[in-house]
Formats: sequence, structure tokens, C-alpha cells
Amino acid sequence: MQTHLFRRLGLALVAAALVGGSAMAAEAPISVAGLRADLRLAVDTIERNHPDLSHSVSKLQLERAARRIDRQLGRPMTQAQAWSALARLNPVLADGHLFIGLPNWRKESAQAKAEGNVFFPFEVSLDTHGVLRVVSALGGAPTPFAGQRIRRINGQDVGPLVRELLARAHGDTPASRSALLAKRWWLFYAKVYGSPVAFDIDLAAAGRQTIVGSGETPAILQEEASFERTYKCDVSKQGAVLTAAAFSWPDKGKFFDFTHDCFARIAKAGAPRLVIDIRQNGGGDDDMWRDGLLRYIANRPYKHGSRYIKRVLQPNAPGEVAGQIVSGVIETAAKPPADEPLRFAGEVYVLVGPLTYSSAVLFSNVVQDYRFAKVAGVGGAVRARQSGGVQSLRLPNTGLLLFYPRFVLDRPSGTATPTYIEPDLLIPDNPLHPEAAVDALLGSNDLPSLPTQ
Repeated sequence: MQTHLFRRLGLALVAAALVGGSAMAAEAPISVAGLRADLRLAVDTIERNHPDLSHSVSKLQLERAARRIDRQLGRPMTQAQAWSALARLNPVLADGHLFIGLPNWRKESAQAKAEGNVFFPFEVSLDTHGVLRVVSALGGAPTPFAGQRIRRINGQDVGPLVRELLARAHGDTPASRSALLAKRWWLFYAKVYGSPVAFDIDLAAAGRQTIVGSGETPAILQEEASFERTYKCDVSKQGAVLTAAAFSWPDKGKFFDFTHDCFARIAKAGAPRLVIDIRQNGGGDDDMWRDGLLRYIANRPYKHGSRYIKRVLQPNAPGEVAGQIVSGVIETAAKPPADEPLRFAGEVYVLVGPLTYSSAVLFSNVVQDYRFAKVAGVGGAVRARQSGGVQSLRLPNTGLLLFYPRFVLDRPSGTATPTYIEPDLLIPDNPLHPEAAVDALLGSNDLPSLPTQ
């Protein structure tokens, strides 16, 4: 299961904020008929191919939202403007695997940077109350403004800005959409409001500051490009922390070698506790956590889900017909190696957050339902019942991408509640000090031990 997102910046250096993608003026406009045709195609494709639309939205809600958007498509638009309009469908769809996005946004953001374009100068955090704070300089370098609340950007109050950008974000809940928007604030701001040479930013403590736009690579792009930033293993006699910020990597063998080495170091150090940090993990392939993690912490057979419902797109079983909806029960259990010499017998905590998604949610479900670990962190943001098997369709007139799931999977226990990931241990997350949650798990003697299995 994979979740990946958006596209093109196409920024220009201007002296003031540009509205609605006007920096893309050289781009050939998309006709009103083309815009409306793509919107209708997206809605029809969702209604025709989603295995269980009621998982996140009703058909009535979807059609109402489509009509609202259609009324805004009364003039030709650039692709950036088309995304800004059509992406208003995303919060209504309320599923991180179901949205309209921009293709190649990572590549074209890098190209924009290489051409000398600049971005919003800070990495930020955004809570569910709409409070936007500076975390660091864009790219992660320290800044004296870290922790300060942003009140206005280029003369606009942050409240309306946040609402406008959240109106285009995708994800299961307002909490998950806020977390996603925070990671991509630099991108969303540029797509909707443009990117000036300098930003007039009003901070709660420091007041108004004129800050030059940043030419640094945003943190998310740095992290995704680096194995060492995506996967980390820190081991001491106090405990170990294994960070897996994705369950996808081009060279899976490198990941499996990494986890084997990590568990060998854990065994050598005699660490009593292990924290597996998947707070930033948006998913990937199930075999990476099955063979790279559960191999070392699971002590009995397990299933990655219970019931499923799927849309048959390409028949691959007797009796299946394209377009058919099939439901069933997962019968086969995975068996961890009985003789794994590096199996960890201490306490295991899996640390989650609002960016934990897709295959990472399945991993969290498995360890919680089979009690291979305690789930810790922040809950209430993403569904435990996950969609998956993501398909994509390029909308022909705008070039935008529609993503939609092929199946929906119930957690291994089969229970319908809680609806969202709910940790066994509530550990608040501090964007300025992400290590604090890990320290709380490793350093406290008051945490409950796992029950004897």
C-alpha cells in the first residue's frame, strides 16, 4: 500500500505574493469545457471503481461537492489553477488514498529550485486549531524564530490562509490533513498564493519580519532522498530506537540488511526496550515490515487483516469478472521464523502519529491486535480500517492525477471500533522536539510492561 502525492511548482520571482498560480502565465490555459470534463471524469471514475465509497464519503456528498466546484470553473485555467479548484474535492473524499493531485511535484520542485526560484522560508507545524508555528528554517536548519506562532503572511491573517490550504489537502481527518499540510506548506502556499522574493511575516513574539524566500531543499525532499534519514538505528543499554520513515525503498535488500544489523546491535547491547518510530511513515510494501521487523518481534503466526472488500479491475481468480465487487476473509497467516536468533524478547513500543498511514497502519494494527508491541503516540487521526491497492488516472485535459483505492481491509481482530488508530499509551508529540516522545518511552519506569503472551 502506498501513498504519494502532488506536482509542479513553476514559480517566478516576483516582489509580492502572486494569486492563484498567475506565475504560470506562460502555460497554455485549459478550457472551461476541459476543466468540467475532467471533474466529471474524476467523479465518475470514483463512483464506478471504488470498492466501498461509504468507507469515507457518501455519493450524495460527493455529487454536492462536485457541483460546488463545477460552478467555480467558469474561466480557462492553468494547471496550477485547475488543481487549486479541483483539489477542493479532496477533504470531502476524506481518505489519504483518494484524491486529485499533481504529478511529478517532487521532480519539478527540485527543478524550480535549480532555476533559482524560492519557497516559503520555514518548516512549520500546524495543529487542529489552525495554529501555525515555525519549526525550523526550510530544510531543517536552526532559526531564532523556532516555536513562534505565525500570525500573518504578506498581510493576510493566518486563519483564513490555513483554511484555504486545508480545503485542498487530502487525508482521513482534519488532524491528518493538518499534518500533511504542515509538511508541504511551502508547496501549497506557492501553488495557491505564489512565491515572492521576500515574505512579510508577523510573528507573535518577534513582530513583523521581512524574510527572504528560501532556496534550500525542503525537509521532506531531503528525507525521501536519503536512506540514512529515512532509516535509523540508535542503540544503548537503556534501549533502542529503530526509525522507519517509509516502508518503500528502491533497494529492499538494503533495508533488510539494515534491520538485521540493527537487531544484531540490539542483542549485543542487551537493550531492554525497543521503540519502532513510524510517525513519519506514509506506507509502502507490507513485506518490508513483515520480513524486516516482525521477523524479529513476532512470536506466533499473524494475519495482516481479517475481512476485505475489493473491486476486480483485472480478473485473476476463477469466476472473477472485471468491475465486480468481491468480499471475503483472509485465511492465510504469516509465520515468523521459529529459529530466528535475533528475536527481541524485551518490551516493544511502536510510535505512531497523524502521518502514519497505509501499510504503516497495517503494521500498527498487527502489533496491537497480536500484542507483539504496545502502540504509543497520538491517535484519532487515521482510520484503522484502511483502503489500499491505489490506482491512478491521468485526467486528459488538466494532466492532474486522480488516485483511488481498489480494496478496503479490516484490521486483524475484525473489530469495527475504534474507528481510528488509538494508542495503548498516549504520548504527545512536540514538533520542536520529536525526540521527547522517544525519551518518554525509553526513560520512564512507569510505563506498563507488555502482558505475558
